[in-house]
Amino acid sequence: MADAPRSAQRGVPRTLALELARVTERAAIAAARLRGKGDEKAADQAAVDAMRDELNLLPIRGTVVIGEGERDQAPMLFIGETLGRGDGPEVDIAVDPLEGTTLCAKDMPGAIAVMAMAERGSLLAAPDVYMQKIAIGPGYPAGLVDLDASPTENIAALARAKGVDPQQITALILDRPRHAALVAEVRAAGAAVRLISDGDIAGIIFTASPEDTGIDLYLGTGAAPEGVLAAAAMRCIGGQMQGRLILDTSERRRRAAEMGIADLDRKYDLTDLVSGDVIVAATGVTDGALLRGVRFRPDRIQTETLVYRSEAGTVRRILGEHRRGLS
Repeated sequence: MADAPRSAQRGVPRTLALELARVTERAAIAAARLRGKGDEKAADQAAVDAMRDELNLLPIRGTVVIGEGERDQAPMLFIGETLGRGDGPEVDIAVDPLEGTTLCAKDMPGAIAVMAMAERGSLLAAPDVYMQKIAIGPGYPAGLVDLDASPTENIAALARAKGVDPQQITALILDRPRHAALVAEVRAAGAAVRLISDGDIAGIIFTASPEDTGIDLYLGTGAAPEGVLAAAAMRCIGGQMQGRLILDTSERRRRAAEMGIADLDRKYDLTDLVSGDVIVAATGVTDGALLRGVRFRPDRIQTETLVYRSEAGTVRRILGEHRRGLS
């Protein structure tokens, strides 16, 4: 049988996986040059510029559905921006050129450059608002945890499924004043809490391998764009995730409606957030539990990148050595 015409093909070509790694590598290197300099905006802008330049070299017809703001906030990668050479598949793009701008500016652990690419119409077009989130790793019955259950109920359910006491469950939560009551309830339920200052994309990914990370459960409220990016990774590696947009002002409700969100109180599961084939790439900027940061050597630059593919269910760790063109 002859190959299907390009326009009829579904999914993201696997040949783009290495190209996405190149995109996040370049963004990470650009941001890493400003590690510890105390300038969050400059580091973020460097990552944005590098990511845009590399994406525009790819044989795609891409549209940013998860970006760094609206069109009037350019030169950030804005929602609705078109990227690529215009001669390949139509794809949705989600970007966070520098996840953890504060971490990079202070040279603290956990800053990464991350992006996802999915078949057109696969990614939730989320406005830049907060999202309530819950996530656990693979291997559990569907619906084991739920946003509408209390933290105490979710911890008890997860502990029963693991065959352990709640005291052996560890939840990861962003260290924010808004989470004070959540942290107190999780501890009252007997579970441990690991607090992080930034970086909830990596935090959600940690739940997929609790034997390595020590994290069983992610709870709390963070940015919606990062929620969609985390869901893209979880779609590749397995696990469960739910999210609900927090649309608590008329302006946020208006923006959500303009993006096609009809049910403002909807609870999204993993396949609602990311419904189709997706590739995710993430490169370390600073050293962290997920990835090693960029290393600048006299004759080369070293990077570490993870590439996730949902279609194959693969995770590849790429150690890159860049010897030319990046000085």
